[in-house]
Order: sequence, then C-alpha cells, then structure tokens
Amino acid sequence: MADEFNDPLWRQIISGAQMLFVAFGALVLMPLITGLDPNVALFTAGLGTLLFQLVTGRQVPVFLASSFAFITPIILAKGQFGLAATMGGVFAAGFVYTFLGLAVKIKGTGFIDRLLPPVVIGPVIISIGLAMAPIAANMAMGKAGDGTELIPYKTAMLISMPALVTTLIVAVFGKGMLRLVPIISGVLVGYALSFVFGVVDVAKIAAAPWLELPKFTAPEFNWQAILFIVPVALAPAIEHIGGVIAVGGVTGRNYLKKPGLHRTLLGDGLATSAAGLFGGPPNTTYAEVTGAVMLTKNYNPKIMTWAACFAIGLAFIGKFGAILQSIPVPVMGGILCLLFGTIASVGMNTLIRHKVDLSQARNLVIVSVTLVFGIGGVLIGSGTGPDDFGLKGIALCAIVAIVLNMILPGEEGWENKTLNEGSGEQDAD
Repeated sequence: MADEFNDPLWRQIISGAQMLFVAFGALVLMPLITGLDPNVALFTAGLGTLLFQLVTGRQVPVFLASSFAFITPIILAKGQFGLAATMGGVFAAGFVYTFLGLAVKIKGTGFIDRLLPPVVIGPVIISIGLAMAPIAANMAMGKAGDGTELIPYKTAMLISMPALVTTLIVAVFGKGMLRLVPIISGVLVGYALSFVFGVVDVAKIAAAPWLELPKFTAPEFNWQAILFIVPVALAPAIEHIGGVIAVGGVTGRNYLKKPGLHRTLLGDGLATSAAGLFGGPPNTTYAEVTGAVMLTKNYNPKIMTWAACFAIGLAFIGKFGAILQSIPVPVMGGILCLLFGTIASVGMNTLIRHKVDLSQARNLVIVSVTLVFGIGGVLIGSGTGPDDFGLKGIALCAIVAIVLNMILPGEEGWENKTLNEGSGEQDAD
C-alpha cells in the first residue's frame, strides 16, 4: 500500500478539495444551527485536523469537524451562560478525550468498555437526537426554537419539505460520490426555493467584505457551563473509537496500535480544546470522509492536510460566510428532521448491535432513567442564579447512566434477584 502515499501534488490538492466538499454540509450545519460563526467553524476544523495529524504523526486519513452531539448543550448553554462561557465548556470538554486517552495508555482499551458500555452510550446518543426534535420541527415550520414565527408556515413548509425529500433521495438512491453529500444536496434545493419565495436576505451578502477575519470568541471559564457541557464529550469519544476502527478497516491498518488509540483520542481532545479557544464547535472525526476514503481508495493522509488548508482559507472569505448565514431557518429545519432522527437511530443501533438485553432489570433501569432524564428536562439543583448548581439534559443523563452502570449489581445478580422476588420460578433462559 505504498503507492497511495506517493501521489503527485496536484492529485493530493484535488483530492483534498474533494474531501472538504464531502464533509462541508455537516461541517457548517452545526454552527448554523447553534448560532456560531460558520467561518470560525471552518477555521477550527482545519486547525483541529492539523493538530490531530501532528499528534498522530500524520498516519490516519481523517478530517475533524463539528460534532453534532454538542448541538443541544451548546444551544442551551448559550442561552443560559452566554457564548464565551459556553466556549469555556467546550475547551474543558477536550480534556475528557485527553483523560480517556491517558486511561487507555495506562489500562488499555478495556477500561473504556467497562466505564462506557453500550447500555450507557446507547441511550445517551438517543437522548442527544430526540432532545432536539421539537426544535427541528419548529424550524421546519418557519419558527425559531422557542416557537416565534420567522417565516409564514406555508412558505416554510414549501421550502423545508423539498429540502428534506432531496436529502432522503440522495442518501438512499445516490450513487458514488453523490451519495456522500446528501446534506449539501438538500441545502442547495432548499436555498434555491428560498430565493424563489424571496426569503433570502441578499442585502447582507452584498454588504459583506470579500476578505474578513473570522469572528473569534475567547472563552470564559464558568464552572456551571463546564459541568453542563463536559459530560457530553463521552458520547463522541466512544464514536471516535468506532470511527478509528472503521478507517482502519477501509485502509487495512490497525490504528488502535499505531499510532495508538491514546494518540487519536488526544488528537480529538486538542482539536476540541483549540476550537473552544477560538469560538468554534467541538471537533470529531467524520464518517462521511471515511466513506469518501473507501470510495476513492485514496488513503494518503496528506490529502486531509490539504482539506484542512482549504478550510482555513475559506474561513477568511467574508462573503462566503455571509452566504452561509443567509440560509433560511426552514432549510435547516427540513434537514434536521432527518439528522436528529439519524443520531437517535445510531443510539438504538448501538443497543441492537451489542445485543443489550432489556428484559434484564439492570439494563432496563439504566436505559429508562437515562432517556427520561435526557429528554424529559429533569433538573438536579436550581440552576437559577449564577452561583446556583444545576444539571439537566444530556449532561445530566450521561452522568446518571455512568453512575447507574457503576453502582448497580451485575446482570446475573439482577436477573436472579428479580426472578426470586417474583414467582420464585426461573426460566431456562
């Protein structure tokens, strides 16, 4: 497999642009949903990828960009603590990866399996997807997250539903590289319809300069915001492991051994902390890029270096950022109806693939409580003032799932206890 590392420079550059194109839709979707600057997201994605390559010795062909797992906590944290404090939480979240990487280095990968088994990760990921479902529905109907109407209902539905249908068709029936860009396809159709219905603010696009420094935001460190966001990093950290294994399966290399899972986790951690320093969304490895690597069979990590450079370059084009920010709410809402459901489906697939038995009381308790705490809005503490402690949402359900998994007796003990307290009979099963 040495030939792919000797590609001519021009081919590396073209392939790098292609990789960025594949990741682009999801890359900018996260900041547009959360109200972050898409140009900053481009910059931090490029910077994060370069940091990852530095830590891993540029051995793994991955591109790092916005993690959807953080959408819900970032939106809520921004409203409660402000953008700067939220970025402080993002910066701190990077240390979760670093801690896990250190633990893997010391104790091996089995440590993560024991701390974060599928019965913990599955319901947390489901909560991440479903907690945002009402916001996606409101956006598709032309409303803000709080229900305030931004665009008339009929117009919004005539934009959001074609955008959703286009995304579905491309994802299911697309061939080759087209199948890897369903989000971009949906955005293009929705954006075109937005122009037809006259809901695009072209004045802001015209007024934006061609070259402009991204609107960086320095972090502030608020312990409440940190506690609110940090636990969420556990879910994408586990997804990261799956992503590294998937890339290794495509390229035929064992990246868990070389450069080592502890190094790839550290790379994600540094990339996420760097994003928090500049005001960008947390970073993670991208499944779309893995698909593109598999399709093109081009395994040269230098391609990702070029993709990172292109992302950083685009970050300084002010008019490009203005175009992205002009995308109307219904376009995003239509696509999010699929996206948030997809995230929840990943969580369900985690439970199914690992054959988590919900007939066992222990597993049922962990999954049930985690889902209700994550989706139902349970609040621990008051969280009403700047010095009041409060945990809720994804952060709370992640902590609850981990604690329950640690303190509840093993599966056999729970199964026997339940049966003995019932009819006194035991099934052969």
